[in-house]
Amino acid sequence: MKYSKATNYALHTMLYLAITTPEKHVGVHQLAERQEVSTTYLSKILTKLVKAGMVESISGANGGYKLRPGWESISFLDIIQAIEGPTALFDYCINHDPECLIQKVIFSAEEKMLNELKHQKIVDIAKQMKVAP
Repeated sequence: MKYSKATNYALHTMLYLAITTPEKHVGVHQLAERQEVSTTYLSKILTKLVKAGMVESISGANGGYKLRPGWESISFLDIIQAIEGPTALFDYCINHDPECLIQKVIFSAEEKMLNELKHQKIVDIAKQMKVAP
């Protein structure tokens, strides 16, 4: 199991927006430069976050991206699913038998991980970091 680079950039972008200026718009160039990624690539990621209702965008010279009101409730799982979609994290037992003991272990592990990601909020991590614009 491995998340895409896009998910990694999305998590870091959301954290950066949370620790710097959650009320102010930040340009895509600044966000991309911060993570050393192309603006085109990051724009695609930000589009997914906008569609998921986590970020808002304003076009124009003073535009950019900022966290939507209520962002404090956004979890790691919310961000991961905005980028990856609500897919299973593991491939399951090859014989698809619901009584497969291996599949039961995988289901249990996935459920625990999803629960952990659901309870980890970006705001909690942001509180642990110092503002470093």
